[in-house]
Amino acid sequence: MKNFKFSTLEYKRPDCEKMAAYATETKERIEHANSYEEVKEAMLAYDEWGKDFSTDATIASIRHTLDTTDEFYEKENEYIDTTFPTIMPQLLAVDEALMNSPFRAELEKEYGKQFFAKKELEKKTFCEANIPLMQQEAKLCNEYEKMMATAEIPFDGKTLNLYGVQKYFEHEDREMRKAAVRAYAAFYHKNEPRLEEIWDTLIQIRNEMGRNLGYENYIPVGYMKQGRTDYGQKEVESFREQVCTVIVPICQKLYEAQAKRLGVNDFSFYDEKRIFPDGNAVPAGDDDFMVNEAAKMYHEMSPETGEFIDFMIEHELMDLKNKPKKASTGYMTELQRYLAPFVFSCFNQTIFDMQVLTHELGHAFAGYMAMRNQPISDFYSESTDIAEIHSMSMEQFAYPYAERFFGEQADKFRFAHLQEAVTFVPFGVAVDAFQHICYANPELTPKERTLEWKKLEQKYMPWRVYESDDFFDRGGFWYHKLHIYLYPMYYINYTLTTMGAMEFKKKEKENHAQAWEDYLNLCKCGGSMSYLETLRYANLGNPFEQGSVESAMRVARDELMRSKFME
Repeated sequence: MKNFKFSTLEYKRPDCEKMAAYATETKERIEHANSYEEVKEAMLAYDEWGKDFSTDATIASIRHTLDTTDEFYEKENEYIDTTFPTIMPQLLAVDEALMNSPFRAELEKEYGKQFFAKKELEKKTFCEANIPLMQQEAKLCNEYEKMMATAEIPFDGKTLNLYGVQKYFEHEDREMRKAAVRAYAAFYHKNEPRLEEIWDTLIQIRNEMGRNLGYENYIPVGYMKQGRTDYGQKEVESFREQVCTVIVPICQKLYEAQAKRLGVNDFSFYDEKRIFPDGNAVPAGDDDFMVNEAAKMYHEMSPETGEFIDFMIEHELMDLKNKPKKASTGYMTELQRYLAPFVFSCFNQTIFDMQVLTHELGHAFAGYMAMRNQPISDFYSESTDIAEIHSMSMEQFAYPYAERFFGEQADKFRFAHLQEAVTFVPFGVAVDAFQHICYANPELTPKERTLEWKKLEQKYMPWRVYESDDFFDRGGFWYHKLHIYLYPMYYINYTLTTMGAMEFKKKEKENHAQAWEDYLNLCKCGGSMSYLETLRYANLGNPFEQGSVESAMRVARDELMRSKFME
């Protein structure tokens, strides 16, 4: 379908029963195949069925997040979440047949060893005893997501959602910033009892899943669900320690300089987003202006990105404006039937909007390239620790175009954006450490967990003071991070991939043509290789090696420290 538009796409409920039956038929075809060509033909036909099934489910999911109060799509999404786990045994049986096929060697020769590595992970992370637990997990996650999406915060004479109130974190009036943080925190404090219950139950459910699969808790399962095949907890712990010794001191210097710029001696959390005393960079136009400028930028960046952005706009594959009842999140997903990415976010007229137009569209560009360069849908998506390199690196490639979006404030944007990229990393590893603590110590009470978050802040963010709010001060800030609830063990990916993005920043300074070639190769390879193999293929370093964090951050650190804004 060349002329489709997302708004008019027909939705059909995914037929789980038919998909299960076709999976059983495919399994039998593979088991009775007399040649490699017969196995391949059965597998590719099944892959096409999978694309259709996935696309229908994704349409329901997108439309549910566009309006979380739409009862039809809420029920469709609930049906899919509840029913899909029940057909997993039939789907995994197809993988089992491929793994046991006498033609396995030929499959691996044509599609690579990652083809079976991914199937082994899927096999290790599923058992039928976990089906009801998966259903309970989905229900709780949907409840949390709806709670966030329907937040109504009275502030400044308006009723704002979570994205709307965060705009005030940058306000010129310090008392207004303080009040905005109080209002934001008050929403989580008011809902703390239910948020505690949801998180406590999710920990118990997920740990039970882990035990059903033969593990002590959920952590190994979480790693496997993230597609991690060539590193584990020890490597991640060593990376977190590098962040503590290398990046935390840089952040302290940045915030000391910021406090001096702002003229405050008692620098607080509510000052962190106000980078400059005369105001942060703001977009030079409205939402439509930003999208139009992004289209021009992507046309100038490369032929590939120009073709990509035209495709996204023509087929209505971006929904970016902040509207009531939209889910408070941002994401890229795939409509595989149409080889189409879809980008969702909520603009709020800050530099965040530029990040959306580069970060989420970086994901989308990678998906667009992979879907046109990889032979099977298994490889359309890469492991999550690679995926964020695409997005964060695209943010860096957009730096030369900042004047288009911010005019005379372009230098302010670049400095603030780079500072945010660096100062985010300690928070990111704290989120990861927090999840490890919670799953490894399920006996902790909700208040004890919150205290553990406070300890992590003291280690990774020692500059942070919540003078404006007792709830955040005792450790309540973690409640706002939806990844903790919805995407277990995901968040470390943002910090690992920051290293890759900073390497691309360095490459860009040295040789743009080579940097862009490496980036295109990274996008085109999709999920066809493991994490460390993909890094080598794109000429990127291994972030787990000692000294790698210092090396990756050197250019960004020097650029920030030498900036006119640090004087």
